[in-house]
This record gives sequence, structure tokens and C-alpha cells, in this order.
Amino acid sequence: MSDTQHPAFECIRRVPITALNLSVEEYRHRNTGAVHYHFASDNPENVFLVALRTVPMDHKGVAHILEHTALCGSERYPVRDPFFMMIRRSLNTFMNAFTSNDWTAYPFASQNRKDFNNLLDVYLDAVFFSRLDELDFLQEGHRLEFEQADNAASPLVYKGVVFNEMKGAMSSISSVLWQTLCSYLFPSTTYHYNSGGDPQYITDLSYQELVDFYREHYHPSNAIFMTFGNIPAAEHQQAFEEKALARFDKNPHDIVIGREKRYQAPVRVQEAYALDDSDDTSGQTHIVLAWLLGQNTSLIDVLNAQLVNYVLLENSACPLQHYLETTELGSSPSPLCGMEDSYRELVFCCGIAGADADNADRFEQQVMAILQQVADQGVPYERLRAILQQIELSHREISGDGYPYGLQLILTALPSVTHRGDPIELLDLEPALATLHQAIKQPDYIQQLVRQFFINNQHRVRLVMTPDTGLSARRQQAERQQLDSIRAQLDDNACRDIINKARALAERQAHIDDDSILPRVTLADVPATLFIAEGEEDSVNGIPLHCYNQGTNGLVYQQLILPLPALDDELLALLPLYTQLLTEVGIGDKDFTEVQHWQSDKVGSIHAFASLRGSVDDAQQVPGYLVLSAKALAREQRAMAELLQATLRHARFDELSRLKDIVSQNRNRKEQGITGNGHILAMTAACAGLSPLARLNEQWGGMSSIRQVKLLDKALKEPSALQQLSDKLAALHQAMQAMPLQILSVAEQELQADIHHSLFGLWQHHPAAAPLLQPAPVQQHQQVAWLANSQVNFCARAYATVPSGHADAAALTVLGGFLRNGFLHTAIREKGGAYGGGASQDNNIAAFRFYSYRDPRISGTLADFDAAIDWMLNHPHNAAQLEEAILGVIGSLDKPGSPAGEAKQAFHNRLFGRSPEQRRAFRQQILQVSIADLQRVTRRYLTADNASTAVISHSGQRAELEQLGLAIHTL
Repeated sequence: MSDTQHPAFECIRRVPITALNLSVEEYRHRNTGAVHYHFASDNPENVFLVALRTVPMDHKGVAHILEHTALCGSERYPVRDPFFMMIRRSLNTFMNAFTSNDWTAYPFASQNRKDFNNLLDVYLDAVFFSRLDELDFLQEGHRLEFEQADNAASPLVYKGVVFNEMKGAMSSISSVLWQTLCSYLFPSTTYHYNSGGDPQYITDLSYQELVDFYREHYHPSNAIFMTFGNIPAAEHQQAFEEKALARFDKNPHDIVIGREKRYQAPVRVQEAYALDDSDDTSGQTHIVLAWLLGQNTSLIDVLNAQLVNYVLLENSACPLQHYLETTELGSSPSPLCGMEDSYRELVFCCGIAGADADNADRFEQQVMAILQQVADQGVPYERLRAILQQIELSHREISGDGYPYGLQLILTALPSVTHRGDPIELLDLEPALATLHQAIKQPDYIQQLVRQFFINNQHRVRLVMTPDTGLSARRQQAERQQLDSIRAQLDDNACRDIINKARALAERQAHIDDDSILPRVTLADVPATLFIAEGEEDSVNGIPLHCYNQGTNGLVYQQLILPLPALDDELLALLPLYTQLLTEVGIGDKDFTEVQHWQSDKVGSIHAFASLRGSVDDAQQVPGYLVLSAKALAREQRAMAELLQATLRHARFDELSRLKDIVSQNRNRKEQGITGNGHILAMTAACAGLSPLARLNEQWGGMSSIRQVKLLDKALKEPSALQQLSDKLAALHQAMQAMPLQILSVAEQELQADIHHSLFGLWQHHPAAAPLLQPAPVQQHQQVAWLANSQVNFCARAYATVPSGHADAAALTVLGGFLRNGFLHTAIREKGGAYGGGASQDNNIAAFRFYSYRDPRISGTLADFDAAIDWMLNHPHNAAQLEEAILGVIGSLDKPGSPAGEAKQAFHNRLFGRSPEQRRAFRQQILQVSIADLQRVTRRYLTADNASTAVISHSGQRAELEQLGLAIHTL
């Protein structure tokens, strides 16, 4: 075996990509044809992904259910749940599985070599040698059970994790819009179907269909291996060959997605979506236009589509985005606006929410008129050059604060590999961008693209989605009738079979597997200390300047930080709206459209936010800051600093129509986000009375905030109310300007001197200290329920605890993982059928929270929360369970971020009293937690009289919610 490749693989090419500081190596397995792309980097966070092309041709969700079931036990690891078991015994920085529309992927990342190899063993066996036990299919996919599992006289019900997950997913209007749109955009290919599964069809999927799909698709000849990091490709290939590939021959059957047949005339359709939380259907229609563009495997097609997307939609000054935000035909742009490049063919969408169906013709005509105007008049060269600068910035930026950086690169390349394109071309954009810089100098370049993509493109779909307040009830009735019909045809033997399968599944879920066969890391593998980025202190004309020298690949990050002033309740309630508007309004003599162009021409992004945390020692004390943040290429650092200064000093809030538009957009975004963030909203509601910050979280970002923005949106129809809002925002801005300033700069060391020089010329003075915000203390319990437009439930229970500086905080932090691993996962997900559930300690608000996600139950889940406490206090536990919970916490504390993200995290932790010494001491306390500590804090804090409960559900559950004694609120 050579140093660079295994003899079972042939090297196709090695291409250095200077802009990304890595080399991409392409290999092919000689026997099976499996491809391996290795992103060779000196990054110690190694990433693995294996993807299979999966092409379902119905709505049954076979690829999605297979993704779940494949991880439920394999040949070498025949335990019930190796995936979740490995999460507990690993130091992974990422671990998951994805079902896309044309591929299924199994990725993980780790900084620990032993841990990486452990996970690689388990993943390879799970993907290529899965057991696919029928009981796992019944648990993860769907099954019939009697409502009372052992009583054949009780009604039949459907259960299953994916079944309930997709009920939740298809409660989201964004998901319904996209799936419906794709069914018309793609009449003949796999994208026509809901790859996640439509709940109406999931129950038609048979176990044998699942097995057949696995045999056809989960073969190395159909596999794509992708790795990133400092482990050599040959070492990966050794594992691939020994653990999987050596046992396979080439499969002659290629899985390919053909091009979609083109319409010869636009298609116009109208469909309905379920609206359960309102009887008023006026102004609740969505209108969307969509086109198929070029191939996602063609770099020039992708870049041209990105260029046009930026021209039309990048910001509020762009012609199409401006129209979507300001048209009186709707209340806000559709959530689908923009380009989708993960399918074989690029999709472009634009639309409006809050419309009426009667306006569909006018909307389509006006959009086409805007596109025709761009096709006729073009776009100034300087604007196109600035857009290419934005594309360059996004390409150069080393990210990694959410997904690992290596995984983001892999996922960028994966769609092209899936369709046998050239992913290296998509990653090495520098030559193509240079070509495009020359192309945009042609006077009619953008005009030709707009004509090609839109004006002359007949493959256009107009979708009108109207609200139907009775649709959910009819679906529930249809499901009930289907179940009753099935029940009427069951004889005694069939009833016994259902009961026996339910009993067998319950026994399997209760069985304690021998997990010693799974590899693991231990506390001995934990790094000795926590890495924390270090900065240097400086000043600019007396203004504190905090400099962090990080490898940012030619980007500069800058923040202005001001302490929040003392505000009355009315202005405090407006703070989130103010922070959003601060970078969306006019500055000085420039209106908001001119400012939008200024921003996009000079910076990669600019935004503002309020940052608040409970004190380390007292959650009733809540310091807070306004942060104005931006990033730019190094050559634009002076322009970025000027823009930040102008925004803080001269932003104005007198463009009344702009304020109205932003509030309306906020309303639609918040309403559409309920089913995707329901567990967070439920926890926020449950915690709302436990600390000042928890109360603000509910007021600013919880269910209460959704109701308040709806009321504000309605009130702003009156001009006087709009003027009052403008005056309040101006007063709030004036109060902010009176606060002392400090500056954060993150860049490569050689850039800091120029940055300091730019800042020195801009900032001459800063205000003296002024009274600071200090929200009133609060600690009270509540029992609430919110009714929303959702087919599933989200349950939460919260307990007042302590902040991170308290001696019990470490034990409470470990307790969350201990309860999830040992009890809640099995009770809520496996047995209860929810998509997820768990528990966690939030040290910022001093609260411990239980939660469930996309849950078919309410009372049963709340009872499981209580049962978890009983299990903790009254059942035996072992050292291995404790170690797994501690490893989970350490993994989250040690998780790396991007270079800029790590610097910003370090600075803001210091700002709020979380010094490196305090953070490292807390980490050490985590490592020393005992089972006795867990039981002690459970007994002390998780008591019935200390509990608050919140549930997000729908009107069909009102009776159960009332029976639970919850105060019911509606939006």
C-alpha cells in the first residue's frame, strides 16, 4: 500500500484548491466502481460521509424509513440501536443521517482518531450489512396497534417514528408549498414524490418493499465515499476495503435520474393547504412562480443562475425582491424565494404569502414585467462585479460554527457527484469566477441570461395554495375511516397477530442489549484541556479594541458592542424589531434601497442582535449588549468600518412603509416556523416565569411574540400607529447611541495594523457610561398550552435550578444527557413514537427542561417526564451510563468552530463573565460528576412543586389539555 492510496483503489486525479487551503483527491474502487473523494487538509476535525443514490418513485417514504431502519442494528453490531448508542460513547463533533430527494447520506465528524475509527466501523457495517429487522421497520416506519395494545376491542391506530415525523413536517406550510410545487415542476422524475414520505401514503409501504429498495440501492457500486481532514486517503481506503468493499462485486445496474421533460407552455394550478388555527381565510393564500433552469453538474449553469439570483433577490433593493416585499397583492415574500441547486436541475422560485387567489394573474403579470424590464435594461457593471465579490467571499469563508467546515464542503460537492458531474470544478471557483468577471463586461450578458432562464423558458409553474379550514379534519376522518375499515376485516387471528407484534416490539424495546460489542472512547481519551482562542487588548482614541488574530483566509470580521441602556417595558418589547431594522433602513440621506446596495457592494453581511445572558452567579441579574456585526474581504475592511459607523450613528426609522413591510414579513416568518421549532417554543413557554431572561425569551421569540407581532401587524394598518412605531424606534436608537462603545476585530495578524489605522480615523470619541438595562426579577411557575396549526404535539416541562457558577450546575448539565440516554429516548421516541425527546440544563436562565418533538402524545409524554425522575432516583445505575453522559457534555464543550466563530465565542464569553478560567473549571467539574451528584440534584430541583409545563398542540386536543389543567392560549 502506498502512502497516498490503497491498491484496491485507482487514483483518478489530485487537484490543489488554493482558495480553500486543501487538495481534492479522486479515487475509484477497482472492483465495485465506488468513488472516493478525499479533501486533504491539515484540519484535525476529520469528516466521513457515505452517500447512496436513492430514487423513490412514490410517496411512501421508503428511502427515509430505510435511513432510520438501517441504523437499528447490523451484522457485526446486532444491537437494537447502535446509532444512538454510539452517540453516547463518542466524542463526535457531528453525527447524523440525511434523506435528500435523490440521495441518502450517513455523515459524522470527530477530532479524536480513535473515535473516528470507531464510528467508521459502525457506519460501514450499518450501511452495507444492515439487519433490517422487521420490528425496527414497525418502530421507525409505521405499524398498526390497538389503542390499548393488548385489547382488540379498542380502536386501531397508526404508530411509527417517521409517520409522526412527517405529520409534523407536512404541518409546515413551507414544506407543503415546496412538495406541491415539485410535484408539478417535475412530473416524471423522482422529485415529483415526497422523499420523506407523505403520511397519507407511508402506511402503504410494506416491509418487503423496504428490503427490496435496500438491496437495489445500498450497494458499493452506487456509493459515494467522501472524507475530509488530516487522515490520509489510504488509511480510509484500508478501512473501506477491509470492513465492506472486499465482499462485493460490481453491480451492473446504474441508478440514474434523467432530465425532466419540458413543458411547452406554462402550467397554472391551484391546491389547498390545511389551516387549523383561524376561521379567517382572507389574505392567507400563497402564490408561487417557479422555473427549471440548467444542470447542477454544469459549473457555468450554476454560476450564471447564482448571478441572476443575486441580481433579482439578494436584498431589498433588487428589483424582484423589492417588488415581493412591497406589493399590495401580498403581505410578504414567500418562504420559497430563491434558487435550489441540490437537485439535478436548478430550480428558481419567487412568490408571496398573505395573498388572495383572485390576484394570481396580476401577480404573475407583474413578475414577468419586472423580469422583462431587467432583460431590456440590464444591470450596471459595478453591480455585477459586486455580486461576484459576494460569491468569492462565500467561497473563501472558513465556516464551521454549525456543521463542521469539512462537512459543509462535502455537502456542497455531493449533489454534483450524485449526478456524475465534476465536484472539483464546483469547489475550485477561482478560474470560473475570473472567466465570469470578463463575461459580465459584455453589455447584454445579464439580459441574455434573464431571457434564457425566464422570458423564453416555458417550463414555468404557477402554484396558488389556498387555505382550507376543514382539510385537517377531513384527513383525520379519512384516516379514522381507513382504520375502521381495516378493523372490520380483521378476524381473530389477525387481531392476535397485531397484539403479538406490539408485544414483541415492546419486549424488544425493553430488552437491554449487550453494548460491549460496540467500540467506545472513554474519559481517558478526553483532551486534558479546553482550547479557547486568545485575543489582544488595544484601543482606538480611548475606545477599547479587542483583536483576535485568526486564520480567516483573507476575511475580516468586525463588531461594535454597546451595553443595553435602561429601557421602559414598551421600548424593551421592541428591541428584537429594532435590531432587525437597524440594518434594513435608510442611513442619513440614503434611503433603504441605497443602503442595501451599499451593504452588498462592500460587505459580505451586516446584521445586528441583542445578546443577553444570566449572570454566572445569579440568573436574576441579566447583563445585555447590542451587537452590530459585519464581515468583508480584506480589501474592503475600511469600507466595512465606515458602513458600521454610519449605521450606528445615522440609521433612521422614518420610512414608514419599510417598517410596515418588515413587521408583516416577521409575522409570516414566525407563523411558518412553529412546526419546525415547536420543541424550542414549548421549552421557552415552560421557562417563561423562571428568570428575567427566560421571560424576555418568551416575549421576544416565543409563542407570545407570535401573537404580539400579529397584533402589531394589524395595528399598523392605521397611519397613526405606524408613526408611533417610528417614533419609538427612533427613541430606542437614540438611547443606544448614548452608550459606551467597544470594538471586536477578527482577522489574520498581518491585517490588524491596517484595520487599526482605519478605525483610528473613524472613531474619535465615545459616550460616557449611562444607566444599564436590568430587567425586573421574576420566579413563578405556570401551566400553559398554545393551539397552533400543527398535526402533532410539542411538550415541555421546566424546573427552576441554578446558573453555571453554582456548584450544582455541572451535575444538572450531565443529568440532561443521562436521562435522555437511559430513559427518555426509549420512552418518548421508541415507545411513544415521537420524532425526538430529551432533557437539558440551561445555565443562562437557570432552568432544567424536558421536551418532546413532533409527538403524537401529550399526557403519556408528560407522565414519561415524571417517570424519568423516578427512574433516576429509584433504579440502579452504573458507571458506564455516567461516562456516556459526561462524554456527551465534553463533546459539546470541546466542539470546534470556525476561526472567526471561536474568536467571537471567546470574546463574548469574557464579556459575560465566562473567563477561560471559569470555563475550564466548569469543564473539570463536569468530569468529576458522580451518580450520587445526579440523584442529589434530581431530588433537590426536579420536584412537583417546582415544575412548569407547556404544550403546543392543535384544537383537536383541547379537551385533553383542559383535563391536564393547562391554561389555553390561541394565536
